[in-house]
Amino acid sequence: MKNGKNVWLLMVCQALTMSIPSFMVFLASIIGQTLAPDPGYATLPVGAFLLGSALGTLPVILAMRRWGRKAIFIMCSLIAGIGGLLAIAALMKSHFPLFVAAGMVLGFGLAAGQQYRFAAMESVDAPDMPKAASRVLIGGIIAAFLGPEIAIRGESLLGTPYVGSFALLLVVIAMATLVLLFFVEPQSANQSAQGEARPWGNILSQPVIWVAVLSGLTAFAVMSTVMTATPLHMHFENGHSLVDTKWVIQSHIVAMFLPSLVVPMIVSRIGEVGLIGLGVGAFVASLAVIFSDYEFINYWLSLVLLGLGWNFLFIGGTTLLPQGYRDSERFKVQAFNDFTIFGVQSTGALMAGWLLARFGWQYLLLGMLPILAMLVLTVVYWRTARASVVSA
Repeated sequence: MKNGKNVWLLMVCQALTMSIPSFMVFLASIIGQTLAPDPGYATLPVGAFLLGSALGTLPVILAMRRWGRKAIFIMCSLIAGIGGLLAIAALMKSHFPLFVAAGMVLGFGLAAGQQYRFAAMESVDAPDMPKAASRVLIGGIIAAFLGPEIAIRGESLLGTPYVGSFALLLVVIAMATLVLLFFVEPQSANQSAQGEARPWGNILSQPVIWVAVLSGLTAFAVMSTVMTATPLHMHFENGHSLVDTKWVIQSHIVAMFLPSLVVPMIVSRIGEVGLIGLGVGAFVASLAVIFSDYEFINYWLSLVLLGLGWNFLFIGGTTLLPQGYRDSERFKVQAFNDFTIFGVQSTGALMAGWLLARFGWQYLLLGMLPILAMLVLTVVYWRTARASVVSA
């Protein structure tokens, strides 16, 4: 690899920074259930966290275009630290709106972390891009355990429940900031950002762009909605212990990132489209497993399949995206892609608690099928259009 050191550094940062979403997904809705004035608002802190990440995407990427990735990575890490402090204040005051606001600030700070995969891809030659993206995502395996683990271990660490959890999260954020100091901005990345860019109409007229974006959108929409609702359905509605719920969420997040070890090999054999097909199949199986049986093993298997499907769709979309833009267009296309998929992710998390409270678990799951169908139809259209161009 051209700059393998960057890739390894970003993998470590992924492990530390991505412990924030695993921490928040596991803990925030549980805290929300105790602080919220209505059970339907229990997932609002998670939704606000994801919404903050979505809202931060555009300004963060545009700032990176002007000041470089490293400076913005560090700045956003500091913003995440402010969010952790606000959460501590909210818990000490039992103030639900402030806790929601803290989630949004934490999410905004996380927005830069979503760009680690692109920074890694820019640090290597084109043939190594899928490997670089996958290697960075491997850091999420550690994050899967780290986030929920510090949430549990910090519950009674200080006087107010879960204040210690957020104090431990601040330590993790500080460690990520220190690691980022050693990141080296690729010179070619800054140079390639200059040059003539095509109009949006030309870029968006390419079916490959829509396949890439919809692959990521589907990955996050389905995963976010089901994952956010699961702790509530499992712990509060079906009486499973907090420890069992933690294990299911941890296993899910491991499944989100562990396949990254073998995804480059899978792509070399069946291509990005085949990987996307595997992702859709894993999502359908996930919904079927948990549709009507609510034993621990059903939750565990469903959430593992959900993680696998997310990984295949997200990496498939990420590696397809550069096929639709020039180097001079990368920042604006990456911004469009991430704003779209993380915006949908936040919507799914915001609606999860409401859908579960108003319509029930099964209708929530059925609502995921049209999203999967939309992606399948888009892939079929792209493949058909490409085949017709080749035959002509």
